[in-house]
Amino acid sequence: METTGPAARTLGFDLLDLELFAQVVEAGSITHGSREVHLALPSASARIRQMERAIGTPLLTRGRRGVTVTPAGLLLLRHAHSVLHQIDRMRGDLTEYAAGLVATIRLLANTAAATTTLPEELVTFLVAHPAIDVDLEERPSHLIVQAVAEGRAEIGIVASSVSVGQLRHVALRDDRLALVTPPKHRFARRRRIRFEECLDQPFIGLSEGSALQEHLEGHAQPLGQRPHYRLRLPSVETVCQTVAAGVGVGVLPIAAVRRWQHVHHLATVPLSDDWAARQLLLVTHPTVALSAPAAALRAHLASAALAGDPAEETRQRSDAGRRSGTPKRAWRPA
Repeated sequence: METTGPAARTLGFDLLDLELFAQVVEAGSITHGSREVHLALPSASARIRQMERAIGTPLLTRGRRGVTVTPAGLLLLRHAHSVLHQIDRMRGDLTEYAAGLVATIRLLANTAAATTTLPEELVTFLVAHPAIDVDLEERPSHLIVQAVAEGRAEIGIVASSVSVGQLRHVALRDDRLALVTPPKHRFARRRRIRFEECLDQPFIGLSEGSALQEHLEGHAQPLGQRPHYRLRLPSVETVCQTVAAGVGVGVLPIAAVRRWQHVHHLATVPLSDDWAARQLLLVTHPTVALSAPAAALRAHLASAALAGDPAEETRQRSDAGRRSGTPKRAWRPA
């Protein structure tokens, strides 16, 4: 390895170098990585050795079963993902501009965000911006943080229970989790409850792979238990409907349940666990500038958070009017 200081070296990486390195790390193999970028193995190996010489430190640890990334390689990988994402975005934006098409923003959100106010906020944004599309994907919060940090998504919405590292972030709203039960359930009148106390109950959950379900199962594992799911359903509304029918209990964000309490007979009991008291955070990369469409979306979501949820206020006023002449429902407002 050469010993020249960083200031004296010219890295001289090209985009193919960065793409090759990212593919090699993902595959854990120089052979497989070289195939992904259509390079012969000797050429790929030579490129990686030249990258290591330029930096002055190993990027990969070679072994009999493949390669693993070194700390220096991990740092390069983060920058490579960021650069490649920016290039892809530039190509896409220019292609769409030339074709007269719209720009697309990739937005990642956890279950709580994707199932509460976010869809309505996106509707108002898209109506106001007809030349912008939004690609919304639900992911666990920790994977969203990783994707934004690596430049694979411009905006993420995550729970504050995960570390956001150096990402820029702004709080959108509270997002406490609660046990959801029928109104006559033995837990329904509790003011608070620990998650551990609920684990002997039959659960109604969201579909396998849901970000919220992964989060809950991650907290159940250290307790040596796993929730017994009688049924997994694709939406918060169907979970609420099934819980109201007495089939089981669920754990959901209070804000998400509140949106359906005017339809279904439910009780909500906030979880007392520290990890259940969350906020929703909007996260962006600390150094990579947002595209103009993404910056507009970020401003819109932050503004909507400051203004509250008008749709929710309208529902609550409507519910109050309908209940004014009838006995109070058995569920307890969240």
